[in-house]
Amino acid sequence: MFPGLADYKPFLITGLALGGVYALSGVGIVVLYRATGVLNLAFGAIGAMGALLSWTLINHTSSPHWLAYLVCVAFGALVTFAYGVIFGPPLARRDPLVKAMGTVGLALILLGIMSYLWPPKARTMFLPSTSWQYHIGFAGLDVNWTQIIGLLFGVLVTVGVAAFLRYTRLGTAMRALADDREITSTLGVPVRRVEAVAWLGSGVLAGFSGLLLSDLVGLDAVGLTFLVISALAAALIAQLRSLTVTLIAGIIVGLCTALLTPILLWPNATFSVSTYRYGAPFALAIIALLVMTRGRRVVSISRTDR
Repeated sequence: MFPGLADYKPFLITGLALGGVYALSGVGIVVLYRATGVLNLAFGAIGAMGALLSWTLINHTSSPHWLAYLVCVAFGALVTFAYGVIFGPPLARRDPLVKAMGTVGLALILLGIMSYLWPPKARTMFLPSTSWQYHIGFAGLDVNWTQIIGLLFGVLVTVGVAAFLRYTRLGTAMRALADDREITSTLGVPVRRVEAVAWLGSGVLAGFSGLLLSDLVGLDAVGLTFLVISALAAALIAQLRSLTVTLIAGIIVGLCTALLTPILLWPNATFSVSTYRYGAPFALAIIALLVMTRGRRVVSISRTDR
């Protein structure tokens, strides 16, 4: 059974907020991939552990909340930066699959640490902005500021990063690395320094994403770790290149995931589609990639040595 339009309204707001954070995460994945060739599959685990550290400081110490949130972002930045500096150079000339598997190893290590230090149980991260309500009169909806920040931050970061890549010398160097690492190096660009900045920036975005998602969807280590799949789907739809497409795709993925939640089907309208809503990113990514590659022909060129 498909609910009425009024029943979809809360899920529409949730979808937009999640979409903004997925776009934020997708931008972090795309920028890092373009600069280093590494598809960071540990993005979600890094954000999740940062959020758990923040939760611990808030609930078990007398630390001010702003410091706990800063720790979350700093943890994401430091772990990602350290991984990039230590393992980035040795893996620089390896296949993309090998580079990606290295980040899977990092994700598994962080998951193991989180399972040991924070055994699975219900935890809630409540950001102060969640208690600030804004009423949208014409729609008859109450929206909290965490949801607004989730969407706006995703849009602003996408615009800001795009401007950074286009108008700054460091951004130009990152774009050059994406095109040809060897030529960029011969032109005197400090490749490792540029890559280190890309790792650091991606880690900052991982920390922010973990903090926002821990409030929007709950503070669960495994759940937050695998939410990287939604961000990865947005990045893949953008073919790991366009930040604008990443933003649009992230919002679409968030909306599709949220709007599937209230749908009930047979038998007797008791089967909830929400059980499978996290499969939506896979389906969207596959459909988008099939559509984008439709009509392309692979041309084989044989060369005869003379």
